[in-house]
Amino acid sequence: MLTRRTLMKGALVAGAYAGGMSLAGQLGKPASAKAATTLLTRRTDALITDKGPTRAAMTYGDAEVPPVLRMRRGVPFALRLENGLDEPTTVHWHGLRIDNRMDGVPFLTQPYVYGGDGFDYAFTPPDAGTFWYHPHCNTLEQMGRGLAGVIVVEDPTDAVFDAEIVLNLRDWRLGGDGQFIAQFKPRDAARAGTFGTVRTTNWRQTPQYDAPAGGLVRLRIAATDVTRILTLNVDGADALVIAADGNPTADRFKLDHLMIGPGQRLDLALRMPDSEGAIAALMDLRGTKPATLVTFRATGASLKRNLQDLPALSANPLSEPDLSAATEIPFILSASAEERPKDGICGSLGYNFWAINKVPWADDSGDPTAPLAEMKAGRTYIFNVENPTPQVHPLHLHGLVFKPMNSNKQALRPHFSDTYLILPDEKVQLALVADNPGDWVFHCHIIEHQKTGMTSYVRVT
Repeated sequence: MLTRRTLMKGALVAGAYAGGMSLAGQLGKPASAKAATTLLTRRTDALITDKGPTRAAMTYGDAEVPPVLRMRRGVPFALRLENGLDEPTTVHWHGLRIDNRMDGVPFLTQPYVYGGDGFDYAFTPPDAGTFWYHPHCNTLEQMGRGLAGVIVVEDPTDAVFDAEIVLNLRDWRLGGDGQFIAQFKPRDAARAGTFGTVRTTNWRQTPQYDAPAGGLVRLRIAATDVTRILTLNVDGADALVIAADGNPTADRFKLDHLMIGPGQRLDLALRMPDSEGAIAALMDLRGTKPATLVTFRATGASLKRNLQDLPALSANPLSEPDLSAATEIPFILSASAEERPKDGICGSLGYNFWAINKVPWADDSGDPTAPLAEMKAGRTYIFNVENPTPQVHPLHLHGLVFKPMNSNKQALRPHFSDTYLILPDEKVQLALVADNPGDWVFHCHIIEHQKTGMTSYVRVT
């Protein structure tokens, strides 16, 4: 509902940004370059199934599929968002440690971008790796209809591969006629989430890509679905995990039934088969029916590359937590039975099913709840997160990275991340340095859980 209070609050936020108000630190500071890229949000007809075009999908840019945005670590990047939709939107740069004003969360970090209006994003990405972008406004509907693209932040010192393939993994809620059906069911939103009916990679069902036989391929994988958790495996070839959630792994390891959730990314080094025409496949083994997500066909004479010869990726400039001086903060995930939230201008699912520390988010309104925690810039903190619910939750923290430690349910490889997949009845510690000032959202990336309460934010000053 569009109310006078909402409009006044939006005007105040817009005025603050026009005046340059910011708590931003040095990480990901605003870029000085003018916008070299324009990104237009619009509706499109998408060829997703063999039933003909799916009407009223949403995309960015001129092509049907959202473009892969390429940046370079340490180089200013600027983009002009033009909203061609008939509703407000924003862009959140998932995983990028950038200025808080650029984070794309309505009211918390920026005003809405209304239909026919625009917004200039400018920042310098401090980290190389695989990230992604999506709206943080009417999130379930807009992401469910396609608004999610992959970001590649390049480092010129990284190893050279024989090919690079970017994979955007997502589902669609389509009926038998190939047209959209309701994005969620309330009873499913209160459980694991409402699953899509059509699975795609880069908006295609089981596409196939060619790559040099015996060559090394960098697969950049982003799980951009609103619900589905995956258990990934490669058949017909060897694959090593070389980066997770944008950061190089401390020790590379073979991809073997690795579970990732919405919001997470993987970089794989895939060694293609030697024989021309041989096929390798990326599989999802979760559930009772394994699914082939994408296949890779070997072409040409074998290059006879060796995975073990691949140099290490360059490390990102991340602050190591000082555990001896850490302050611990509790976060308990829970169900909620509070009354239905009020509609916000960016949409509401109309229910509260979930909460963090017993407080469900007030949805997309001009009156967000107080931060769940306030942290001092430069200090180390440990989030003690408990999940007493029967569901898995991919927890995403904006603007910062953490190092998962001390889980009671799963063995952890030391790594920096922005999204952690917490299991039912798991207790885990997420250690971080509060090195990026601002208000940073902390939420479940199963979007129905996010939109029905499992969202809050922390403040760094």
